[in-house]
Amino acid sequence: MTAGSRGDVAPFTGLGHGLVRAGHEVTLVTHGCFADLVTGSGVGFHPLPVDPRAELESGRGRRLHRSVTGAGKIVRLAGLARSLAGRLTDGMVAAARAGDVLLLSGSLEPLGYAVAEGLGLPSMGVHLQPLAPTRQFAPPVAGASSWGPTVNRAAGYGVNLAVERVFAETVRGLRKEFGLPPVGTVAARRARERRAWPVHHGFSPLVVPRPPDWRRGLDVSGYWWPYTSEDARLPSALEDFLDAGPAPVFVGLGSATVPDPGRLSGEIVRALRAAGLRGVIQRGWGELHASGDDMFTVGEVPHSVLFPRTAAVVHHAGAGTTGAGLRAGVPAVPVPVQFDEGFWAARLVALGVAPGVLSPRGLRAERLAPALVRATTDPAYRRNARALAERLRTEDGVAPVAETLTRLEHPGHS
Repeated sequence: MTAGSRGDVAPFTGLGHGLVRAGHEVTLVTHGCFADLVTGSGVGFHPLPVDPRAELESGRGRRLHRSVTGAGKIVRLAGLARSLAGRLTDGMVAAARAGDVLLLSGSLEPLGYAVAEGLGLPSMGVHLQPLAPTRQFAPPVAGASSWGPTVNRAAGYGVNLAVERVFAETVRGLRKEFGLPPVGTVAARRARERRAWPVHHGFSPLVVPRPPDWRRGLDVSGYWWPYTSEDARLPSALEDFLDAGPAPVFVGLGSATVPDPGRLSGEIVRALRAAGLRGVIQRGWGELHASGDDMFTVGEVPHSVLFPRTAAVVHHAGAGTTGAGLRAGVPAVPVPVQFDEGFWAARLVALGVAPGVLSPRGLRAERLAPALVRATTDPAYRRNARALAERLRTEDGVAPVAETLTRLEHPGHS
């Protein structure tokens, strides 16, 4: 069960496909607009209401975008999520009644855990970001790298409780409906921690090592790569563009929205041309676009097929796109827009695969062009990216989840 944008859904198609191959029957429970992502994977689909793109384009969503500070964005996102939680509950309960074990993303953990408890089902967390408090770094959703060990950990608890409170009213009603005793938000989270409730994280320990102060039951498993069929192809027109010249730079901001797509698109094209590079511009939810023989605008394309054929990737540093770029072994120029994207952008720089982090606000060609030149001409970035990609290829992020799943299905077996 997951909710959010495409990046909050796609990795679970790969996890689900891996579990299907391991002999499990898997259903992805998420917004109906993402049904096409499971096509061919062997994973079932149960639609939930709410179109996340429509919500982001609503008045409330636009106010979220206008927030300048990380704290302001978190407050407005919490308000938006709180207003939508009740609309997801019936679909989640209906899907859970047909299941044996619930795997819950971080975005739905408090609500999904209440559903599992009410139906007497075992559950586990499957998170795409490191959400548990730690002294090692600040909460990724805050967009900061570190405030010092003590504040980092305290802030982590604060963010976790804020997430619990988003669902508090809905969870309260759900527990009453199931005949469960009421429980406060602090007590609910502490109960999961006392039980060492299992949580697997879908990123590599090579990218974010497991913090040593995490409790038992929190594991960093490795990436869950989005499912892509073995015969997946790029559009023929894009293939022709790739074949017609040197490797281009990919530019995409995923599900991020921008206030002035025309201006930002123009700055991106100017930067690419100033750096002497061709570009593949992904429209995304921000509606970026470009024209000219040296530019190509695309919709959704499989990153696993396109990225290895690029000179570098410029992206919003969402967890999934960050992983896709690392898997392809190409340098990055991160332009984080909000929430955990600043965390992943900083990791790319620390890993030596990106020359630096650029802000999307007021982004100008004069800043982007030098970063593109560094990323594509300094051999260290590509060398580091390729070396990391080789190591990532040896990991199996699905196996640890499958092992825990077997223990939950058969609690009497070790």
